[in-house]
Amino acid sequence: MSSQMNKGASKGLVQIYTGKGKGKTTAALGLALRSVGQGMKVIIIQFVKGDHTCGEHLFVAKYHPFNIVELNIGDSFTQTLDELRPVTQQTLAFAEETIVGGSYNMVILDEIFVARKKGLITTEQIKNLMNKKPEGVELVLTGRGAPEEIIQQADLVTEMLAIKHPFTKGITKRKGIEC
Repeated sequence: MSSQMNKGASKGLVQIYTGKGKGKTTAALGLALRSVGQGMKVIIIQFVKGDHTCGEHLFVAKYHPFNIVELNIGDSFTQTLDELRPVTQQTLAFAEETIVGGSYNMVILDEIFVARKKGLITTEQIKNLMNKKPEGVELVLTGRGAPEEIIQQADLVTEMLAIKHPFTKGITKRKGIEC
């Protein structure tokens, strides 16, 4: 293995998947599978999701490669902000405990930026999570609308660009593709 490939191998970084295009959660799930394949322990904590029957939940329930935690048992797309606020704060507290707890090599905070955009959590709360991350933990944040100051603090940022999507033609979410 080259020294370039080895450099920083045990140092956990902060990754962001953001943008208006499809694929942010999908990219994080792929990274989770790759990490588990290398013997890492992974958890995905979902903030603002709507469907507990999505393929990733079904896959994890069947094969148990990593954990997915979604504290909100309702459909966050139909709940009011007043209904979402307490469970989002519980999710944030759980995320902090998980990040600093040392039980996982990778922690993925799925749709955390959507929770921020809805005003359910603040940019400062997200920065606080990033600052508390131990050196050996890889932290992955997903969702549309990552704020510039968080982007600046991250180590890797990928923006998904929407060029064309079947939703614009009235094709709704498809089982196994969008969910």
